[in-house]
Amino acid sequence: MSGFVVKPEPLQVPGLVHLHTGKVRELYQNEAGDLVMVASDRISAYDWVLPTEIPDKGKVLTQLSLWWFDQLRDLIPNHVLSTELPAGAPASWQGRTLVCKSLRMVPVECVARGYLTGSGLVEYNESRTVCGLALPEGLTDGAELPAPIFTPATKAAVGDHDENVSYEEVARQVGADVAAQLRQATLAVYNRARVIARDRGIILADTKFEFGLEGESLVLADEVLTPDSSRFWPADSWQPGRAQPSFDKQFVRDWLTSAESGWDRHGEQPPPALPQQIVDATRAKYVEAYERLTGASWS
Repeated sequence: MSGFVVKPEPLQVPGLVHLHTGKVRELYQNEAGDLVMVASDRISAYDWVLPTEIPDKGKVLTQLSLWWFDQLRDLIPNHVLSTELPAGAPASWQGRTLVCKSLRMVPVECVARGYLTGSGLVEYNESRTVCGLALPEGLTDGAELPAPIFTPATKAAVGDHDENVSYEEVARQVGADVAAQLRQATLAVYNRARVIARDRGIILADTKFEFGLEGESLVLADEVLTPDSSRFWPADSWQPGRAQPSFDKQFVRDWLTSAESGWDRHGEQPPPALPQQIVDATRAKYVEAYERLTGASWS
């Protein structure tokens, strides 16, 4: 069992139709048919959306995505139409709302990996492959790969795991032409972003993208290159052979699996509320990632 500890009741706004509640975002449609994405401060871990929010998290995700879209606009178009609040929307939506194109979304999580960790490390330890791609012997947790690789996954419902799949399976599902476009775009965006991040003292270990189609053209959608969709590591403390410190919800995961939380992640009970010091430390990591990458002060 997993999902929301307490599923929120979406806000009703005149002129907007609520379409979906995700782990972090609420999705609406306006009268013109455009999508309105609102990033909440919710946080998830171990397939649960937790009962405690992280202040400003949704704003950080939104503003960092906008910054990255600007860095990438010469590589691939994105789905953002406007950052103006829809008429009648509450002031609390300011800074966390995007009005976006309505696209035909490709049902694939497009993951690029430049370093070995997470589910890729698990598969590598079993078979020396990641998503069926053979890798050399001798790699350890956090090791840099010989070259970045495209390791797609199927999108899962809230509370379920995304499932890694082979490139051939993606081609079977969406067609060879679209699969080739997805792989090319994913690796091009990752390669651009990893250089930008490294210049700012951050290793982009891996990241996932979502794409949609506008006619026959691929468009970058959803969030992009945030601490929720990427593994960012401080370059000055990178050391292969161990788990790396990261700019994400590491404090949350560590506390949930500690004796202090009293929670059994393999049991049926939902996770408890987070203590204030974990909330504060997690918020600080999200803000630090934003500031180090953009060079701008969050305040």
